[in-house]
Amino acid sequence: MELLTPSVGLVFWMTVSFLILLLLLKKFAWKPILKALEDRESSIQKSLDEAKNAREEMSKLTSQNEQLLKEARLERDAILKEARDIKDKIVSDAQKVATEEGNKIIQAARESINNERISAINQIKSEVTDLSIDIARKVLQKELSSVEEQKKLVESLVNQAKLN
Repeated sequence: MELLTPSVGLVFWMTVSFLILLLLLKKFAWKPILKALEDRESSIQKSLDEAKNAREEMSKLTSQNEQLLKEARLERDAILKEARDIKDKIVSDAQKVATEEGNKIIQAARESINNERISAINQIKSEVTDLSIDIARKVLQKELSSVEEQKKLVESLVNQAKLN
């Protein structure tokens, strides 16, 4: 049992050694260890605060990005709508101008055709008149070559004049 129960001297010197060790640790190591622990704790807290701030900043940036994207989409839609309106207006104006030009060309062609037709009719009338006079002159020369034929022609013309 002696091994299990230490002697008083041993307990005394162990206690003295332990107290000296505690004093030395308190004087030289305890403060630096506590300071290191406090520094570590403050650095961890600082890191946590920075992470929280970074999370908040990311949240703000995300909401700002979403807002910017919404504004950009609205602006894009407005620009596209304006471009479509301008395109439709240009197409409409071009169609109106083309229709007006087409109508002018058609009207000019109709007038030209009408003038050509009238000119052709007048020319045909002139030729028919010339031909009729020429034929009538030849017929009259042939029929009126004798006095007797002249009398017959006069009588028939008188009869026809009375019938009309």
